[in-house]
Amino acid sequence: MTAVVHGEANDYFGKGLSGGRIVVQTPEGSPFIAHENIIVGNTVLYGAISGECYFRGVAGERFAVRNSGATAVVEGVGDHGCEYMTGGLVTILGDTGINFGAGMTGGFAYVYDESNHFADRVNQDIDIERIGAEHMEAYRNHLRGVIEEYVRDTGSLRGKSILNNFSDAIGKFWLIKPKAASLESLLVDLQERAA
Repeated sequence: MTAVVHGEANDYFGKGLSGGRIVVQTPEGSPFIAHENIIVGNTVLYGAISGECYFRGVAGERFAVRNSGATAVVEGVGDHGCEYMTGGLVTILGDTGINFGAGMTGGFAYVYDESNHFADRVNQDIDIERIGAEHMEAYRNHLRGVIEEYVRDTGSLRGKSILNNFSDAIGKFWLIKPKAASLESLLVDLQERAA
């Protein structure tokens, strides 16, 4: 099942999501810049276990808290993003608030850090690594595919801009993972997701 919302969504949107696909679009003809404006509220995807979510705009605080298996793409998040995440994949094409990834024990995230502030906002109990590094080719290819799918579903201008300048943009992306997770184990997770 696919649900498409043209307009904003409230707090707890997608709570407990257990399959399907949700797309939240900016209203047609809207004059605001999606990656600079809130499109979904706080605590979105709380406790999600599976499914896909594509949000053309910014989410409030505590995005994807306790996510254990859903895939989500959004253009920015407030404080405490991916808190207590145990699985799944979150891709953020913009800024985050403070304390990102607190209590994260599984899954992983990609964050586009155009302003170069993310390292100061991430919780220190998780690992971050630049995707532009040579040994990260599998992750670069995966990330590109995630953004391409997001653009197909949302028409995101932010996503299109990143794809059009991917060779330069890739150096601004971080991979975020729990300290206990190895890059090799995450590759296995990527392969399982693709199957």
